[in-house]
Amino acid sequence: MDGNGRWAQARGLERVAGHREGATAVRNAVETATRIGIEYLTLYAFSVANWKRPASEVAALMKLLVDFARKERLELRQNGIRVQVAGQPEELPMTTRRALEALVRHTAGGDRMTLTLALSYGGRQDLVRAARALALKAKAGLISPEEVDEHVLRGEMSTRELPDVDLLIRTGGESRLSDFLLFEAAYAELLFLPIMWPEFKPQTLLDAVALYSSKERRFGRTSAQVAASAAPLEPVHYRGGDGSARVALPS
Repeated sequence: MDGNGRWAQARGLERVAGHREGATAVRNAVETATRIGIEYLTLYAFSVANWKRPASEVAALMKLLVDFARKERLELRQNGIRVQVAGQPEELPMTTRRALEALVRHTAGGDRMTLTLALSYGGRQDLVRAARALALKAKAGLISPEEVDEHVLRGEMSTRELPDVDLLIRTGGESRLSDFLLFEAAYAELLFLPIMWPEFKPQTLLDAVALYSSKERRFGRTSAQVAASAAPLEPVHYRGGDGSARVALPS
């Protein structure tokens, strides 16, 4: 969710104003994703590298997380949205951590969508921590090196409850992943948008999903193999931001 600060600065505002506006975009993205039937939505809310930012900006971001956890939890629960955290939440300030823990507990019964907040998260760091955990298990004789495969490795990562990424969207005009879900996004469709995150509207997500639905997902196979194995698809119906009826075929 890149571009909050630049969006604010371009309007003569403090960077924190962009983060506040970005919170509205988060709310819209979550609502839209739930409405069209997306089962997993993961938001890169705060990276390991973000700790390098000015202390005042970090403090403002931590407060916004507390506000989100407290103000949104009732609606998230009512809408069947389960919240979980990936990364290293133990590194967050105590007030932020406790608010998020309460949010996770309060929404644990949600079965409509899983909303994952990546906090103090880095893809490389997550892999290193998983490898270290497996090394300790091997040293203790709990697992042999021959047993380690991608599924075993994934089981030690903070994203272990998530499926592989289908569609990865980045705003802000940059064409890089910035250490986000590197392992999980091996076969993801990548979409880099020139807009800043506060400009991400419900229609932006609908258009991104429609674009994804037009892609042929081969996973190493040929187009002929995909066509031969494909079962009949049921169209996904949703209504665009302009009120028009739209149809997307799931891949």
